[in-house]
Amino acid sequence: MSSAFRGTFTVMVTPFGEDGNVDLKALAAFTDWQITEGIHGLIPLGSTGEFLSMTEEEREAVARTVIDTANGRVPVLIGTGAEWTADVIRGSRMAERLGADGVMIIPPFYSTPTEDELFVHYRKVAEAISLPIMVYNNPATANVDMTPNVLARLSRIDNVSYVKESTLEVTRVRDIVELCGDRMTVFGGILGFESFVVGAEGWVAVGSNIMPAEFARLFTMTRDAQDYDAARALYRKILPIIRMVGGHQYVTATKAALSMMGHPMGDPRAPRLPATPAERRDIANILHDLSLTREAAA
Repeated sequence: MSSAFRGTFTVMVTPFGEDGNVDLKALAAFTDWQITEGIHGLIPLGSTGEFLSMTEEEREAVARTVIDTANGRVPVLIGTGAEWTADVIRGSRMAERLGADGVMIIPPFYSTPTEDELFVHYRKVAEAISLPIMVYNNPATANVDMTPNVLARLSRIDNVSYVKESTLEVTRVRDIVELCGDRMTVFGGILGFESFVVGAEGWVAVGSNIMPAEFARLFTMTRDAQDYDAARALYRKILPIIRMVGGHQYVTATKAALSMMGHPMGDPRAPRLPATPAERRDIANILHDLSLTREAAA
């Protein structure tokens, strides 16, 4: 698989069975469905995948299942973020051993590292593996903001060649492209369509768990075909899904929606709570309006 990643990549939910254990059979089926629907890439073990609520053994089983099921059909990047640099190295080496195409790494999220500490952290990981690294800027959850200037410095590290930019400041995409040139490829996080317009080559999306074909098509319409009128129309269509999974309940809402669509995902792990009856009605109505389920909730 080429290391030149581009397109819409789903940051995948992790299915749990009724017993609370990881449901690897459901994960394999979901992986295959995503690929047959046309998604451009997959990223298990991100925050949407509840990586912080899983054991090391479970994370390895999830990574292996997605990598083996994908079987080279699309790139698979494994989320390997952790608070301790040694843990990130261990997880990233595991991903490489299993055959991943890359890793996505959020910065340490409790110690609020300085710029120098971030640089050393990512440099040590990059020196320990040969896979391309996607750094993940999400200051709302990581408690550290990797600004375009910081990312420009990180892009000088071999292997640190992608970034998932997850703020609501789309001008950051423009600035990263300007400062980093071809050293770093930008993927939008929250903002997909807007990021494509100013130079992003991809989108790490939550909503594509639910609508992989449409989220992938939005990329090709905007970035490749540059058919902005058609892209805006598609964007308006999928916007209810983007909004539904854009807040605190991004895991809960996504799992509830998929279960209603025939992809059982189980409940999220504590401290997250499953969707309430009222939330489930709202989700069902959104899915009904988009013809993703047969009936709206009463």
